[in-house]
Amino acid sequence: MYVKGRTMAGRTQAERSDETTGRLVRAARRLFGARGYAPTSIDAVAAAAGVTKGAAYHHFGGKVALFRAAFVRELEEVSAALERAAGEEREPMEALRRGCRTFLEHCLDPGFRQIVLLDAPSVLSWETVRAIEHDHLLRVLYDGLRVAVAGGQAADGDLPVRARLVFGALCEGGMLLARSQDPAADLPRLAAEADRFLEALRR
Repeated sequence: MYVKGRTMAGRTQAERSDETTGRLVRAARRLFGARGYAPTSIDAVAAAAGVTKGAAYHHFGGKVALFRAAFVRELEEVSAALERAAGEEREPMEALRRGCRTFLEHCLDPGFRQIVLLDAPSVLSWETVRAIEHDHLLRVLYDGLRVAVAGGQAADGDLPVRARLVFGALCEGGMLLARSQDPAADLPRLAAEADRFLEALRR
């Protein structure tokens, strides 16, 4: 029996679809993050999510689209973490420094490293990865630089280009951590160099 579009359980079809999608993305993040893209089948993700393989294909169409959803979710979470960390600082340049340090710390997470740094460029293409990052990580960085300039703490200039240059340096730092034998031990020196890099932007 349906009441105003709801099932007897009180949920609409859209709500049930959203729940299934969420379960698939959470399972995809766990498995892609732990095993990598190539060894992880869509069947395994569906089983981990407690749904049928048909449901996985219905919601995502294939393994690449499911990986893309996991990648986007990783970026959403790290972007939110950067904004929270930066928001705890009163000075714009300190907020930038804190955000960059938070990004590098996030690169210590094995799942984030595997999905975002190691697999995404080859699975989704470099152009697609950068386009998605533009709406998340790069947006946060650009906003931080814009606030620093507006507050007189950083020199004015071509901020979109500057943001991409800083972001490129951070991504390279993330890749160094991703391929390090001891990323936790290497983090302090990478963070220190990132601080020096940002200090050069100070007005």
